[in-house]
Amino acid sequence: MNSNLSAYMLIFRESTPEAYEDLSKEQKKEQLGRWNAWCDELAAQGRMQHGHPLGSGGRVVSAGSGRRTIDGPFAEAKEMVGGYFIVTARDLDEASAIAEDCPLLPFGMTVEVRPVAGGCHLAQSLGWTTMREASSLEA
Repeated sequence: MNSNLSAYMLIFRESTPEAYEDLSKEQKKEQLGRWNAWCDELAAQGRMQHGHPLGSGGRVVSAGSGRRTIDGPFAEAKEMVGGYFIVTARDLDEASAIAEDCPLLPFGMTVEVRPVAGGCHLAQSLGWTTMREASSLEA
């Protein structure tokens, strides 16, 4: 990856999947073609690192009041995460501009743009920039 570029995650949320219900089969194919052309353009520019759609089923694991696993996320949720891309951009503004070109925005899709960090909040609270202490990386 170009040293002037950073990784950003685009998180696609479907807030109104019923918006596609009234489209004819040809209109659905046309919209999917626009989506695929957008993806192909990002790949041709070297911006697309990877990405995948996500299935609607799954599980949620937590330990709030003892470890537990429940089915979810649920289709009744206001917004479902439908998938993600990892793209490269110079900064958050450029990554946001990429997201603004998403062809499914007019159908109620939203795109959350987040920088990919080297370390989680716990590691950052220790002053680390990655998930491992610098001395453990040298060993």
